[in-house]
Amino acid sequence: MSSSTVKAVVLCAGKGTRLQSEACDLPKVLRRANGEALLYYVLESLSFLPREDVILVVGYKKEDILAAYPDYPSAVQDQQLGTGHAVLSAREALEGFDGHVLVCCGDMPLMKRSTYQSLVATHLREGNACTLLSGVTERCLPYGRIVRDGDHKFLRIVEDKDCTPQEKSITELNAGVYVFEAEKLWGVLESLRPNNAQGEYYLTDAPARLLSKGEKVGVCSTCSPTEMMGVNTPDQLQQVEDILKGRA
Repeated sequence: MSSSTVKAVVLCAGKGTRLQSEACDLPKVLRRANGEALLYYVLESLSFLPREDVILVVGYKKEDILAAYPDYPSAVQDQQLGTGHAVLSAREALEGFDGHVLVCCGDMPLMKRSTYQSLVATHLREGNACTLLSGVTERCLPYGRIVRDGDHKFLRIVEDKDCTPQEKSITELNAGVYVFEAEKLWGVLESLRPNNAQGEYYLTDAPARLLSKGEKVGVCSTCSPTEMMGVNTPDQLQQVEDILKGRA
């Protein structure tokens, strides 16, 4: 896979407020699990791409992240205004790039390389403007739901906080990982509005926006419930540590 085809944007700007303690005020992606930073595992799984094609979007204590991973290009999200705003912060770092952008999260250390590669391969094979990663589980997890039409085609993502009771029962969940055609990504991000419970610019709104413009949006349903686990609380950090130890 050539560097001119796909570049990655890794969202690393979060403070991780629910993880903070008096003993540790590291940025969330530098919290450790099984001896390594959460971000370490994400970058290992992205190592099928050259480092110069993996852009870290940093914010809180950005100097610490850049000192730990000096070989990666970066972009700064000064204000935490949501995932859509975070990706838009990387626009300058991707100036002139007309390939495809893989967007993923620096606090998801269980995502496997093969899953990222499967998503990218699906996106390129289907010729989509956007392809999102999903997984199916009966567990009631606090993730966005994938809403499909009667023909099983993608319609939209509804964030957990914004779900109706009927939408809550959907078992196909959004993993929060996407591939976008670069030139179509920026325009749709600029059109996002914070009309939601959080008052943030949701990246999750971007696929439906592209669909409304007549663009092709696909779903790659190869993500396991374990892989989509992010780390927001001490309990989740411990869960991730236990899984990583089991893998090792």
